[in-house]
Amino acid sequence: MTVERSAGGPRRRRQIFDAALQALARDGFEAMTIEGVAEQAGVNKTTIYRWWPSKSALLGAALLDAPLLELPLPDTGSLRGDLVELVGALVRLLTGEPAGPVARAALGAAVGDPALAMRFRAFFADRLVREQAVVDRAVARGELPEGIDTMLLMDLLAGAVWVRGIFRGLPLNDDFAREAVAAVLDGVLP
Repeated sequence: MTVERSAGGPRRRRQIFDAALQALARDGFEAMTIEGVAEQAGVNKTTIYRWWPSKSALLGAALLDAPLLELPLPDTGSLRGDLVELVGALVRLLTGEPAGPVARAALGAAVGDPALAMRFRAFFADRLVREQAVVDRAVARGELPEGIDTMLLMDLLAGAVWVRGIFRGLPLNDDFAREAVAAVLDGVLP
């Protein structure tokens, strides 16, 4: 499933999305208001409502379009190298500023809002489509078998980052990405 980004929208689209993501991280989903986003973005609230009828719709669009949450897709020439780079980038994104607070607040908001949860699933579907290139290259090089479950592979790696770094609040050392990739690709038994 590919998720298309709309080129349409108001002239100050980027400012609106940035303001929405900042408000989410700063205030939380419940306290965030369209009026506050409009004020911060320097637009009329009717401009926002014309394009996005709710906070969930606005945040869903902002998440899909946010350069703030982009992960560069590495091409190191090997599956292991690509995955280590990808996991390392995710660690930096989730634990760094300003993306970390936005990502954590978005996940928390999605848990309590079904409309936002649906948009969050679209966000992750979009990321999976992009990450498929890493797996496709590895299959072409003979590093992975045809038909590998890309979602499972990526979920195991991203899940390790989320659980260790965000839910448990433990530090992710410089070797974490390499160790997580090794555990997934090589297993944990000696």
